[in-house]
Amino acid sequence: MRYAVIEIPTTINRFVVLPPADGKQFVMLLDDVIRYHLDSIFNIFEYESISAHMIKITRDAQLEIDSDLSKSMMEKIADSVKERRIGDVVRFVYDQSMDKDTLHFFLQKMHIESTDSIIPGGRYHNRRDYMDFPNLGRYDLLYKANPPLPVPGLTLEGSILQRIRERDYIMNAPYQSFSYLIKFLREAALDPQVVSIKITLYRLAKNSQVISSLINAAKNGKKVVVQIELQARFDEATNISYSEQMQQEGIQLIFGIKGLKVHSKVCMIERMEKGKVRRYGFISTGNFNESTARVYTDVTLFTAHQSILKDVSKVFDFFEVNYRLHRYKHLIVSPHYTRTRIYRLIEKEIMFAKLGKPAYMKLKMNSLGDIKMIDKLYEASRAGVKIQLQIRGICSLIPGVKGMSENIEAISIVDNYLEHSRVFIFANGGDPEVFISSADFLTRNLDGRVEVTCPIYDPIIKKELIGNFDTGWKGNVKARLHSDKLDNKYRPRGSNAVFRAQLETYRYYQHLLEEYEAQKAAKAPQDTIEK
Repeated sequence: MRYAVIEIPTTINRFVVLPPADGKQFVMLLDDVIRYHLDSIFNIFEYESISAHMIKITRDAQLEIDSDLSKSMMEKIADSVKERRIGDVVRFVYDQSMDKDTLHFFLQKMHIESTDSIIPGGRYHNRRDYMDFPNLGRYDLLYKANPPLPVPGLTLEGSILQRIRERDYIMNAPYQSFSYLIKFLREAALDPQVVSIKITLYRLAKNSQVISSLINAAKNGKKVVVQIELQARFDEATNISYSEQMQQEGIQLIFGIKGLKVHSKVCMIERMEKGKVRRYGFISTGNFNESTARVYTDVTLFTAHQSILKDVSKVFDFFEVNYRLHRYKHLIVSPHYTRTRIYRLIEKEIMFAKLGKPAYMKLKMNSLGDIKMIDKLYEASRAGVKIQLQIRGICSLIPGVKGMSENIEAISIVDNYLEHSRVFIFANGGDPEVFISSADFLTRNLDGRVEVTCPIYDPIIKKELIGNFDTGWKGNVKARLHSDKLDNKYRPRGSNAVFRAQLETYRYYQHLLEEYEAQKAAKAPQDTIEK
């Protein structure tokens, strides 16, 4: 018996659209195209029969960084990424109709033990490929595309920096256009008064306009400093390639801090105005990635608040001289301050609850798993603080348990978009405090990464983010309940009307835009008379 392995290419589509026949359209999986041509592939052998089965392996993705002092960090990461291709198999999925002899052959050759994760599966694997299933012209079967909306008051015409100087703005992608972020960087690259750009990068698009803008800025004589995380899992090769491009253009690169991943999403520019340096910047909950911005929900604050941006400058100082501990007046920065500052905010809600004042927390994030933070939320619940949690992924907290978490509710929304933003809202006795963050409540984010949580001071933006949260909280379609049973039951609708949170959030932003346009129109005649 002979065995052979054929690797299915990832560079071509998994689905082959065949010519229509008798008014019907057919689609064939690439796997079956290969099966159909096995005789041609192996025609140099003589055999009585031939069979084919699918296997899928997952290898250990942990990077092993060697201690060779003669190598740069980039070389070490590059070598480690290459080693990943031959790493230990941690998961083996196979076609359960496979012969026992064939299965034994693979297990033996790959040194997979019976105690390892061995999973009998179906004929086809990699179901995520169905994300790219051809539409065959049946656009009526697709979700209606909602074009990204403009941010009220923020234009892509003229100077975006001038607008930001007048007041803060917030962009919520993909409901609103990600183009504002690209516009900001392009303008900074061209503006002769801009002297420097500093930015953190984690995951980037394949043909990144962010990188193009930074390279253009360097060519135009700006000082460009980029903190790029080479250990962004599964994006290491891409980040190494971009790093090499930027190095060639004279951009100063910072490759992180030993023992800490840099997961913060910040950018700051310095501009000479009337002989003084004035800062502008943006702080985000998500990556500066045009591709994922079409699918991931993230909020980005554009600001010229000089005190906040002074704190952002200290974050970049920490990247370069990380043995020096900075004090921040506005930002909450991991790994030094986030845990204690969040504890303090929770304790303040407990105090307000005991005083009979408004006490609640509305927390939206990807994951909640830190045990100490969960205990603190339980403590708040027992004190009477009402807590609403929108946790898209892992939630280790058990809501609704009498005497422990009866004042806590937790839901997860998984729909067209990936809920990725982190927004923290505290009642503060009736004067809500609102924050956006790059950090989840996981131990790694609180204690093992550089994360930035930013306060929102603008009352218009505060109101918008609270409205955004409340809109999501009403969701009863694609909204599941977190519970101790881990059964992921859909949220019951009862007598309530159907409320699809992401669709209603889009309508919420449409309404904000209409309100702004109406107010603008109402002011126009008065402005004309004054002129």
